[in-house]
Amino acid sequence: MTAILNPTGAAPLSPPPTRRTPEPVAAPVSVGPVGPVLELPGTPESALVPVVRDGRAIGAYVLSGGRVRYRPVTDPDRLLAAATGAFAVAVLTAAVAVVGRRKPPAIGAVTMGPGGWVSLRGVRTPALRPTTPRPWWARALRAHRLVVER
Repeated sequence: MTAILNPTGAAPLSPPPTRRTPEPVAAPVSVGPVGPVLELPGTPESALVPVVRDGRAIGAYVLSGGRVRYRPVTDPDRLLAAATGAFAVAVLTAAVAVVGRRKPPAIGAVTMGPGGWVSLRGVRTPALRPTTPRPWWARALRAHRLVVER
């Protein structure tokens, strides 16, 4: 490399500058959305770097064992809003199901007629007799019901 940087082969004029190690800061200083590095006790050594937005913690970077992981913090306001929305959807679904299963009334409007008789609108006329199977003797004799014609 010397030949490329110094074609004459002479020694370099000055030694390369050495890197200075930064001096430790007495108190951690928070700049921007990333908080100060917090050293956690124990082995292996680990550190925690909180992440803040609008004055609220939204997560933290955890440095442990040579790995960096981001751990989000659950926001109670968003959790409450999601729970309220889910509850509202459940109540609305239950209300629609109850209204959909409602049966129409058995009879329509009940009104009083001119002579005091009761008028039931929308009612089917009841069957004269229950619909039971014909007895064996009626089938054997081929008997039919006596129906009065009006």
